[in-house]
Amino acid sequence: MTAPASDLPSHTPSLIEGEVKRRRTFAIISHPDAGKTTLTEKLLLFSGAIQIAGSVKARKATRHATSDWMEIEKQRGISVASSVMQMEYRDCVINLLDTPGHQDFSEDTYRVLTAVDAALMVIDAANGVEPQTRRLLQVCRARNTPILTFVNKMDREVQDPLTLMDEIERELGMTVVPFTWPIGMGKHFHGVMDLRQEQMRVFSPGEGKAGGDDEILHGLDNPAYAERFGMEYAQAEGEIELVRDAAAEFNLDDFLSGKLTPMFFGSAVNNFGVQEILDALVELAPAPAERAAMQRVVKPAEPKFTGVVFKIQANMDPSHRDRIAFLRVVSGHFERGMRLKVVRSGKELRPNTVVSFLSQRRELLDEAFAGDIIGIPNHGVLQLGDTITEGEALQFTGLPFFAPEMFRAVEVADPLRTKQLKAGLTQLGEEGAIQVFRPIAGSVLLLGAVGQLQFEVVAHRLEHEYGVKARIMPSRFQVARWVTCDDANELKRFIDANDHRMAYDAVDAPTVLVEYAPELRAIEANWPKIKFHALREHAGLVFQKRLDG
Repeated sequence: MTAPASDLPSHTPSLIEGEVKRRRTFAIISHPDAGKTTLTEKLLLFSGAIQIAGSVKARKATRHATSDWMEIEKQRGISVASSVMQMEYRDCVINLLDTPGHQDFSEDTYRVLTAVDAALMVIDAANGVEPQTRRLLQVCRARNTPILTFVNKMDREVQDPLTLMDEIERELGMTVVPFTWPIGMGKHFHGVMDLRQEQMRVFSPGEGKAGGDDEILHGLDNPAYAERFGMEYAQAEGEIELVRDAAAEFNLDDFLSGKLTPMFFGSAVNNFGVQEILDALVELAPAPAERAAMQRVVKPAEPKFTGVVFKIQANMDPSHRDRIAFLRVVSGHFERGMRLKVVRSGKELRPNTVVSFLSQRRELLDEAFAGDIIGIPNHGVLQLGDTITEGEALQFTGLPFFAPEMFRAVEVADPLRTKQLKAGLTQLGEEGAIQVFRPIAGSVLLLGAVGQLQFEVVAHRLEHEYGVKARIMPSRFQVARWVTCDDANELKRFIDANDHRMAYDAVDAPTVLVEYAPELRAIEANWPKIKFHALREHAGLVFQKRLDG
């Protein structure tokens, strides 16, 4: 039984600093179907968080057994929501965030990337660097996020590893330093050589368990390699000699600043290369660092608790209609039942049912430290981007919302379910699954999205989670921009003059909607004092509340 919060040795710098140093918080990113979810599961397996591969999927499948949404996932090989998992390995607490790979859900991934200290990039060895990989990497590079690279599916017929290494360097603009190297590929894949440890883990197709009886051959010049692996080793030996001579030396500072990536090869589905990448994450990925708020820089080992909401998920447990706010602890020591303040609203929180995660499985949490991801049950009090503190007026920034590229009108098929439709869309809008706009003129709600698949998922979730059959219909609008102005009266005048094309989003930010880009340019020319924004940060732009009361 954990001691009451008042009896815990909280706010002691040595306790907090020691716990912060143990934390590793990273996201797994990739193009769809590169093997990201499989690698996530195997990292859980090798860390001891689960005992049999498939157990996380099994729980997820039970939860969605009759779900068409899961059918979409299966058919297209995608995840539509990020997952959070915490595990311990080698005296480190690892917070692992598995992100959607599909570009239609990239906003969720971008927001997750604001909550991590490193990223693990998974590349399909057959396809190399793909479009979504480039986009996600740009987000990481903009934040100088350290990146480790895992080249997956070496048990298939894939590209030459030297070609892949060159492509990654050229396409992503990063120095690549191989930490492991494959011996063969496809049917002739024999294992991976650990270039740092100078040993080879010999390939034998993995079962669902992480065995401790892998065959390991020691030394780079072990004659057993040539005897056992023949031509494949002869080719790999020449490649290893080349990369050891020609590749750059690993430089920790360059890695931590996002300029260099250590590269690992393997086959996640068969367990190969997983141990090496897990060890590297613990050894190389940084502990939580300081984070800039608008008012000051916050250090992770500070005694006072601060955190930021980067994700909200509705109906993780459909039987309870719950909403969970995912919060990255930025500093201090969280204790269950402590008094906290939502800076945006000034409301007080005393969360007693805070949880940690292993995919959909939750455990009640008594304490957390900087770097941890915790879940706070939320009934509309918390929004994406909210900063929570012990009282200090701080605001963390950087949580992006992008102007939608597609719009649809939504109506309820049964008018008696209108209330349920609005409740469902409010909650889905709060979690960022879709952007919901309330036009000033007219009663039909508008949905904004990056891709068509978001509309399909929302329609399914409305039906299966809220009992509402919705009609998703075409909309004439194609472009949206959030509007602000230093002069409140000028902003009100703009909204009144354009009420036929104005709407409010989930946080009551005024938004102008137009049919064509030239129409937007004309409006911008006619209203020079109004600022038009394609990107909204939760606090990066300070929006007026609704001006109509």
